[in-house]
Amino acid sequence: MNEPIVLTTKPGRDYELLDSGEGEKLERFGTVVLRRPDPQALWKRSLPAETWNAADVGFVNSGRSGTWRKKDGVADSVLTESWPIELSGITFGISLSAFKHTGIFPEQAENWNWIQETITKAIAAHRSVNVLNLFGYTGGATLAAAKAGANVCHVDGSKVSVAKASENAKLSGLDSKPIRWIIDDAMAFVKREVRRGNIYDAIIMDPPAYGHGPKKELWQIETDLPILMAECQKLLSKDPLFILINGYASGYSAIAYKNNLFDLLGFEKSAGNIVARGTTEFGELVLESKTGRSLPAGIFARWRSN
Repeated sequence: MNEPIVLTTKPGRDYELLDSGEGEKLERFGTVVLRRPDPQALWKRSLPAETWNAADVGFVNSGRSGTWRKKDGVADSVLTESWPIELSGITFGISLSAFKHTGIFPEQAENWNWIQETITKAIAAHRSVNVLNLFGYTGGATLAAAKAGANVCHVDGSKVSVAKASENAKLSGLDSKPIRWIIDDAMAFVKREVRRGNIYDAIIMDPPAYGHGPKKELWQIETDLPILMAECQKLLSKDPLFILINGYASGYSAIAYKNNLFDLLGFEKSAGNIVARGTTEFGELVLESKTGRSLPAGIFARWRSN
């Protein structure tokens, strides 16, 4: 596919984008309404100020982090304890961090559905599926793959994120599934897997623009992503099932991720054109609100065998 597409997370039972604009978004997670910053919301709000001001909890920026402030009458526990929501058949514990995050990126819901669909079909065809999820965060993609019947290796450099992912597995009733929880630098782990001779049928990655591993290993997407792709190519089985790359780095295009995807898969060139087996899609991830406006939330590129 040469034209970008848009994957949309629509309002649902446990999550919905209520409104966005003027540098913020208003969301409902279960029964709790949150108000937090979003630099993509460069338009006017649709809902009145009274609706925004009625949010249960709001995030106030303070330097590189910030503070959550609850509305009078809202239980103190909302600031310190997690609460469950379900999205794409997976249960997540929502909790409020000092960096405005909640432990879930709802815009990934359509990718989680795609992962489950792809693996379910492969399992039904009596194929075993080994999945590597790099920069796995709190486990959405990992749990989608495990729920569908795959063996999954989940890698993240944050001990807190891996612990949260493991908790989400328990909440989702998937803690007995074959999942390896690895706290490690993604690049270092992949290079070791290459040396061990391990292979995977599917690779998922959600690389940040900039970050550090558990031993302060530096990650910079502009220099390290091509290297990581080259190493991951060595881990692919002879008959790979799918590849999924997500991104949130400001200034990068989904086309850049598609091009890296082609490099990873080792597609041949003929008459100057890429000869691509399987199906490739790329584009934007967005959140749809009931006000009719969609909030851009990331980019992706993905491929699966036909």
